[in-house]
Amino acid sequence: MAADDGPITDWFPAWLFPSRPWEAPTKEKDHLSVIILNQPLTDIQTLKRVWHNSSYRVAADGGANHLYDCCSQAISKKPEEQKSEEVLSDLDVIIGDLDSLTETSQSYFEEATGGKVQVIRDRDQDSSDFTKALQHIRERRGGANNDIICMGGLGGRVDQGLSQLHHLYLFQKSPTYAEGRVYLVSGESLTFLLKAGTHRIHVREWAQAENEARDVFEKHVGIIPIREPSVISTKGLEWDVEDWATEFGGRISTSNHVLPDTEVVEIRATKDVLFTIALKGWPSDS
Repeated sequence: MAADDGPITDWFPAWLFPSRPWEAPTKEKDHLSVIILNQPLTDIQTLKRVWHNSSYRVAADGGANHLYDCCSQAISKKPEEQKSEEVLSDLDVIIGDLDSLTETSQSYFEEATGGKVQVIRDRDQDSSDFTKALQHIRERRGGANNDIICMGGLGGRVDQGLSQLHHLYLFQKSPTYAEGRVYLVSGESLTFLLKAGTHRIHVREWAQAENEARDVFEKHVGIIPIREPSVISTKGLEWDVEDWATEFGGRISTSNHVLPDTEVVEIRATKDVLFTIALKGWPSDS
């Protein structure tokens, strides 16, 4: 790619999933919030990593029910078999119109947090529970260094999945991510919005102790122009492109591969595009 592509935005998504989440650096945790959406939480190991790497935790209405299901599985074990990092009960907020939240889930988190969890009923029918959760975090913890990772995305109904992608645009209108960045995690992938410009995506986690790069992601990636046509150039992929026009109804880049020796994927886009990359499976005891 050309050297005069303007400012470069760097991404370090591997740090969202540290190998030892309960030992994550305080600096990283202080600037990350997590939202649990009202979708089944199928990847508990990823959830554990994100949960313990976050300092503010919000459930969007029925998301608290799915989180409760995870907690109930952990606390059902014998005391000697329980691990503190498996009990994900230190929830800060439950927010939404609360038409899905069960009394059992609400009572559990109120008791588990000693009454500290906030239960906020917002009856606004012109916004979804996801919208309300994002707005709450932005009002409470907004700023360029405060990012949000959303768990349980892109599962279930197609209209809900498209709405979740819509929120990546809705809550990141600044070309410089002045409001903070938003990430969407599904059972198998991480998705985030690349604004028009040049981006360097660091796809390995650097382990200081071992002095080596760890694989956090699988090889599969996609670059999708949801909102409008774009022209993209890439570096570090198996099938790199240069000044490649992409749009719905035309050509789109899916099922591309990160090369085995690539540590940074470079992407230049003339208009906003979504970037999605497959997550690597974690050992069950991670």
